[in-house]
Amino acid sequence: MRIRATVAAVSGALALSVLAVPAAHATGTSGTPYTLDASFSNLKIASAIKVGTTNKVSTTYTYTLTHGSSVDIAASDFYTDAYLYRGSFDAPSKTLEGDGYATCKVVTSTTATCTGTVDIHPGDHELKNADSGSWSVGAEAIAFNGQDQENPDMSKVGFNDHGGMATTLLQRYSKLTANAGPEPVVKGKTLTTTGQLSRANWEDGLYHGYTVQSVKLQFAKAGTSTYSTVKTVTSDSSYGNLKATATAQYDGYWRFSFAGTSTTPAVNSTADYVDVK
Repeated sequence: MRIRATVAAVSGALALSVLAVPAAHATGTSGTPYTLDASFSNLKIASAIKVGTTNKVSTTYTYTLTHGSSVDIAASDFYTDAYLYRGSFDAPSKTLEGDGYATCKVVTSTTATCTGTVDIHPGDHELKNADSGSWSVGAEAIAFNGQDQENPDMSKVGFNDHGGMATTLLQRYSKLTANAGPEPVVKGKTLTTTGQLSRANWEDGLYHGYTVQSVKLQFAKAGTSTYSTVKTVTSDSSYGNLKATATAQYDGYWRFSFAGTSTTPAVNSTADYVDVK
């Protein structure tokens, strides 16, 4: 995993977050980086990132890097990337980065298109449930200019960054089940669909019921793929369990549908086919 080294700006009012280098490389802090002639624009990233309990999740971002003619972005000691942060840009409460740096493709002598990933490892318990919701996106670049990265003269190192370039939702992956019955059911009789709405708990690595949430019971007549909402029910306050009744009229598919929230993505259950006699 990479780390972020921090050097104090001359004013003491701002901490510059320099791009990560191996742990042994963050020891030199003499001097202060000069402002690198580089800027960032057109950053694009997924509007939402769904993260479960164990599997690594990688989300691609792209941005345009514009730089002065004296900045050698092809140098082996030039690094740039984008990252997620929460709180203020100058003093974020938390950041999420990629396992590597962005790769930049030259467009003109002073512009490049850079592509990278933000890599999230829920199995390493780097996330708390409170981390779900909106995150901001920033980008940064550093040029070591041939300095010894184990002990650089930071006054000869160029650095620049920019925040508030985009936002994304970091969401706790959701699951939804549905079981309709009896099967078969007599036409005109009551059909009951049960299920559960649950979501990832990033702190214990399990899925727990998402309680007191509105969920739609939906039906699609056999031979069609269009679902209509029959009624809306609420997941219970203990385990996120669901129960909904309806009158059986036609053969078809029953499912639950959850519209999602800022912290939890929308999800449809697998449909359950019921034959009406």
